Amino acid sequence: MSISAEFVVSLSYAWMISFKEVAIMAKHLNFDNRLDIEKYLKNNYSLSEIARELNRHKSTISREIILRSNFSKKGCYGRNYNACIYRYDCDLKKICGNDYCSNKHNKFCRFCDICNNNCDYFSEDICSKLSKSPYVCNGCDDRRKCTLTKKFYLAKDAQKDYEGILVESRSGIEMSPEELQRINDIVTPLVNNGQSIHHIHSNNKDSFMVSEKTLYNYIDKQIISAKNIDLPRKIKYRPRKKFQMGYKVDKSCLKNRRYDDYLEFIKENKDISIVQMDTVEGRKGGKVLLTIHFTDTSFMLMFLRDANDSRSVTECFRWVYDAIGSAEYRTLFPVLLTDNGSEFSDPDKIEIINGEKLTNVFYCYPYSAFLKPEIENNHELIRRIIPKGKSMDKLTQDDIRLVMSHVNSYTRKKLNDHSPFDAFSTRYGFKLIDVLGIKRINPNDIILNPNLLK
Repeated sequence: MSISAEFVVSLSYAWMISFKEVAIMAKHLNFDNRLDIEKYLKNNYSLSEIARELNRHKSTISREIILRSNFSKKGCYGRNYNACIYRYDCDLKKICGNDYCSNKHNKFCRFCDICNNNCDYFSEDICSKLSKSPYVCNGCDDRRKCTLTKKFYLAKDAQKDYEGILVESRSGIEMSPEELQRINDIVTPLVNNGQSIHHIHSNNKDSFMVSEKTLYNYIDKQIISAKNIDLPRKIKYRPRKKFQMGYKVDKSCLKNRRYDDYLEFIKENKDISIVQMDTVEGRKGGKVLLTIHFTDTSFMLMFLRDANDSRSVTECFRWVYDAIGSAEYRTLFPVLLTDNGSEFSDPDKIEIINGEKLTNVFYCYPYSAFLKPEIENNHELIRRIIPKGKSMDKLTQDDIRLVMSHVNSYTRKKLNDHSPFDAFSTRYGFKLIDVLGIKRINPNDIILNPNLLK
């Protein structure tokens, strides 16, 4: 079953519109939005009505209310806090003692606001309204006579909590100890040999995946073993105030390779086969998978990499090129669509091999995985075998070869109940399949759970 290029283009433009709408709705809530939420809750608006008023998704409003509401144990007008389920029938007296009792003149402990903490028979009565929308007591008519634990959404407190999380998320180093150690093992010996950071970075930039400035920052903060005293020129200069957003091996890699350029390219090449690529992470900082998905046959290649850097990606493509030759490489990879991950920021080494341009690399919009849905959907099969967060450090390429065999032998409805293995081998032959050692698995013997690798 084939899909026309016109359909792909029209669908892509529809995705572009959706992307713009998502981008508008994805902006963080501000203090004015939170004040509106508090006001609407007080007026007994439903979550759907609040979402419509603020032009946000209902789930955004519900998460905001649930995560940033505060509990209150203040009782009500003329009545102390008491959340005991037996508060109406209790006849106990002086549980907390006369010296500490807040209501010495009351006969029973059920009128005391601290007896809940001292009574062995205490069992909290939780209001059933807190377990359903809108999850707070802001607009409840009974809050003025209720002595139970209440929950309120207050815009000022919610904004303060949001700003605290925002500051915390931007502190520290966004790198695992293993990744940091790998950088240290490269940088420190070379610094001890008298090399400058610029020289080290320029000759190993596809292994670091951080900028030259970041390396200097790591040395300044004594995060790696090399020290400023080991850099003769650096100690002569005052620190310079400069901030650089992100890091790319090739800073101009997006030029003529954006998603708009991709749409124009497939419009001019209507019958071209589209290949998508992405990364599947295990444990943060550990081994990762490079996945390459042929959308016309749903066939997926997987390569295990020791680190999520640009060099490992280009080495995988170079290995494929050496194994199948330039003609087959050009046939299999006419166009590659990927995301903006820094590991894909050296496209020239994928496109041009031995001075010959063999393929074309394009990038999706940032945070737009929906622009390459085929590979994202196929990742679900990998996650059945290697769950998200599960370390791949003990796996080998032989294990991944086994995963490829089972995933590619799995029957797909879109292929008229044929497997990607059959569709790919029929269209492209067995050269790449044999090189990678992928086998066709009997349908009844396919395993798509962690037991496959045990």
